[in-house]
Amino acid sequence: MECSPESKIQLLEAEVLALRDLIDVARAVVSTLDLDQVLQIILTSAMRFAETPAGSIALYDTIRSELTLHAHKGLTPEFVKTERWGLHPGGLTERVLTGGEILFVNDTAQTPFFTNPIALAEGIRSLVCIPLKVQSRVVGILYLDDFVPREFDQEKLKLLSVLSSFAAMAIENAQLHRRTRLMAITDSLTGLYNHRYFQQVFGRELNRASRYGKPLSIVMMDVDDFKKFNDTYGHLHGDKVLAAMGDILEDALRDSDSAFRYGGEEFVVLLPETELPSALQVAERLREIVERKSVEVLKGIVPHGVTVSIGVAAFPRDGETRGELFKSVDDLLYRAKEFGKNRVYSRSEGDV
Repeated sequence: MECSPESKIQLLEAEVLALRDLIDVARAVVSTLDLDQVLQIILTSAMRFAETPAGSIALYDTIRSELTLHAHKGLTPEFVKTERWGLHPGGLTERVLTGGEILFVNDTAQTPFFTNPIALAEGIRSLVCIPLKVQSRVVGILYLDDFVPREFDQEKLKLLSVLSSFAAMAIENAQLHRRTRLMAITDSLTGLYNHRYFQQVFGRELNRASRYGKPLSIVMMDVDDFKKFNDTYGHLHGDKVLAAMGDILEDALRDSDSAFRYGGEEFVVLLPETELPSALQVAERLREIVERKSVEVLKGIVPHGVTVSIGVAAFPRDGETRGELFKSVDDLLYRAKEFGKNRVYSRSEGDV
């Protein structure tokens, strides 16, 4: 049956609107490196194409085998508070990741593999899952949800493949930017942040602590007798010690803490919202871990591990400016070495 002129006009208008959406998305992708902002724009456009009241975009971490929510719309706070989730064998998400193809679910109640209790509680009754691919690698999933059973117009939704390509491009651009930025602020040997980035973060955290009346502690450590170690066993094994220090610090600290290679064999740790007693516990734990794990790292190479001397200072107790606080922790590190090394030192009340 031939379409009426009115129907043809409506179809043309819909196509023009869709093309405008694609142009807007393309502009967003090339104009910003804010990944979440771009993904939110893409999600909104995809929901409009699919005529769904809700949706989300999650990125896939291949190392952890889990997804992280980065954009959402039309979903309850209860649903989106689950920001990370793993794969369920045979479940919907695993099928999309392994198959790499768009998956349509017309009625979740009639779909045996749709067993996600959170999604069922949300009332999701139909959905489209679009894999986001960089080359042949799936880096995320675009979910488009409806709260009633329905059959999706698969021809109409072909434009979603274009949108998913834009999303993948945005993810790739953001990840490339992140890698480039990390190279500029990271020490290549230890994998920790470098001295230059320490100065930026230290200033920012100190300003934050001062503005909001929050505690801030700083830990500075130095590998004991490192020059002697290098002279005796060689710089290759010395580098192995420094690399191990990076691994130890990254594994032992909270996500909110930051570790830096200050220079040579010196390392700094910033502990936001941490009072001095807790910072001393962290420092003592780090000292013990280095002493113990360095033996394992150097086993078969040298007959012993290495130790560290540590100074600990806290804002505002030991200094209210960047210069004052850093001088305090540097002096305390020197005192730790002066009093026998392999120890943690802080200022006692009444000390000048």
